[in-house]
Amino acid sequence: VQLQASGGGLVQAGGSLRLSCTASGSSSSIKGMAWHRQAPGRQRELVAAIANDGRTNIVEAVKGRFTISRDNAKNIMYLQMNSLKPEDTAVYYCNALSIVFTTTPPKMTDYWGQGTLVTVSS
Repeated sequence: VQLQASGGGLVQAGGSLRLSCTASGSSSSIKGMAWHRQAPGRQRELVAAIANDGRTNIVEAVKGRFTISRDNAKNIMYLQMNSLKPEDTAVYYCNALSIVFTTTPPKMTDYWGQGTLVTVSS
């Protein structure tokens, strides 16, 4: 599985951006996807996750402002970010969990995209 993230950029506080993450390769083995972010000097943290059945989880810090979605037909995951704040500045990474059941035990693999930089100016 290969993941390609895009959509980052510079935006003023209060603005919006939409990030995209395109999965290719053995994408049929993906069971869930997520967005993480890492601000300068801080640890990487989960932002939002989405399962194959559409269930989502958004962390409290961005709830009500960020929305995660997925187009399963096109293998693209999105993160719509509204009302951006300077503290949202970070490199955003997409992540996918793959599970292959043709082996014993099942093979589970975590895949990561290259990251896309989001900078929110005050």
